[in-house]
Amino acid sequence: MKKIVLSLVFASVMTTMSAQTETLKSTDTLVETNFNKWSVELAGGFNKYQGSETSGYSTSLISPYVVDLGVRYMLNNKFGLKADFGYNSFTNEAVSKSFDTKYYRVDLQGVANLGRIMSFETWTKSIGLLGHAGVGLSFLERKYPSYKKDRMGNFMAGLTGQIKLSDRIALTGDFTTILNAKQDLAFDGASSTKISGFSGVLFNGTVGITVYLGKNAKHADWDWINGNKETEDKLKELERRIADLETLSNDTDRDGVVDYLDVEPNSIGGVMVDTKGRSIDNNNNGIPDELESYMVKKYGDPTTSSLKTSNESIKNLINNGYIATYFDFGKSAPTNVSTGGIDFILTYLKNNPSATVDIIGHADEIGKSAYNNKLSDARANSVKNTLVKAKIDPSRLNVIPAGEDTSVDKDSDIARRLVRRVTFRVK
Repeated sequence: MKKIVLSLVFASVMTTMSAQTETLKSTDTLVETNFNKWSVELAGGFNKYQGSETSGYSTSLISPYVVDLGVRYMLNNKFGLKADFGYNSFTNEAVSKSFDTKYYRVDLQGVANLGRIMSFETWTKSIGLLGHAGVGLSFLERKYPSYKKDRMGNFMAGLTGQIKLSDRIALTGDFTTILNAKQDLAFDGASSTKISGFSGVLFNGTVGITVYLGKNAKHADWDWINGNKETEDKLKELERRIADLETLSNDTDRDGVVDYLDVEPNSIGGVMVDTKGRSIDNNNNGIPDELESYMVKKYGDPTTSSLKTSNESIKNLINNGYIATYFDFGKSAPTNVSTGGIDFILTYLKNNPSATVDIIGHADEIGKSAYNNKLSDARANSVKNTLVKAKIDPSRLNVIPAGEDTSVDKDSDIARRLVRRVTFRVK
């Protein structure tokens, strides 16, 4: 009988190994692994049966002995398959009638690396936990006082604790529960039970070793990203490539053309550009056509003779605060709808090359004075930077942080919006 069971085990193991090798060839070519997958496991310990015994027959609470031999293949560092053979011996305790039975089984199980799934590596590098469950065939044989036998199916599940001794060997402790299906003979072999369901229960507790096979340094049981330098290097390289792509997709002046293709990387926001990011200026006067059209529509054509003669009036308009740029609460970037004031000053400075301008920043009264002074300075400098990007000489631009404007009702939200601004003074 032992020869038959051992033959079944060998055939099962070889069939599993062959099938998995074939099915995983394509996977291995797609996902590069740098850990070993195969292992051999040997364990021995104690057992206790329950639910199927004859009156007057019993074993010790912890009864020797059980032996388990398994071969495991990990599909990846979380899941795998295991084929194993188990042998249990049952003998009577002192107060029981005499008997001697043997229990053989062969099983195919799925394995889950619970330690990896639950990220044990965040707190330990040498303790692991496996979960396993599967089905198989069992054979019960009574040798004494008379020969009897029984064949059945089984379902089993268990947990295996691991202590890593080296990259090749791990110490294991396992607790497994086995449920026998259609068990006709009691575990002691003295009576026929005719159990139709999973009522024959067997508990096994073992200690053993696992030997890892393969040419790589680590086995799948102990492979995690933080402990794998090659994987870390690959991830860093991937992160670098993503960062490069993000850099290439930057559009600093927000003209719709990414920086690495933008010939004019500081074009005025909102104006139409060509495919190379250049502002469209068909009359070559230094002012983008779209902006020039807007300025003429809103403020009149500064090139006409009537406006040339009233240049002083335009200057007074600016100095009296009619031209301004506004900001949201706590912000130093102008609102999208208030950039026309900057555009007007830009046109004026380009048409009056000798003129200079004070850029005066303001803030409302909400918050500490020191913060508001700093914010008013940031707002004025934001406008200055925009004009400098439009090729106005920085020496013609003077920043003045005016701090808090107390000229409006502090408790009125609408009034405070009017003083969160930058005004100009032409010289």
